[in-house]
Amino acid sequence: MNSLNNRRVRILAFSFFIIFLDQVSKFLALSTLGFEKTKNIIPNLLNFTLVKNKGAAFSLFSNSTNILTIISILTALSLITIILKFPPKSFWNLIGLSYLLGGTLGNAIDRFFKGYVLDFVEIVPINFPIFNVADISINIAVLCFIIDIIKSKEISKINYK
Repeated sequence: MNSLNNRRVRILAFSFFIIFLDQVSKFLALSTLGFEKTKNIIPNLLNFTLVKNKGAAFSLFSNSTNILTIISILTALSLITIILKFPPKSFWNLIGLSYLLGGTLGNAIDRFFKGYVLDFVEIVPINFPIFNVADISINIAVLCFIIDIIKSKEISKINYK
């Protein structure tokens, strides 16, 4: 039981570390750049451009901040419930839940307190939406879940042979 509680604490602690990184990076971007300014970080590759995103990923559901805030908070509460009641058994699922919770709450904090999400990472050579650390975390979570599915299928193939 102690190992189980330790795993839960690690998931939540890592999630809060992601939230901390996300909020600090947004604060630094805002205090350094201000809105509508761009700072070239890596020529022809990476800019920091601060924008207010009132929608979801790829600016979907623009100007739907209230519903997106509610969805984010409900998602975070669901994830916390899953972590506390059904702790993950695999490493990749554990990491995925940590990143997903951290990223979800990072953007939820912005929506709740500011009414929009601060995005600032811009990939220059491609026409890709501007994003932030929370968005990166959510994408890492998806990759972790895909790896977990692949690994669990490999394990079940070995067990059935």
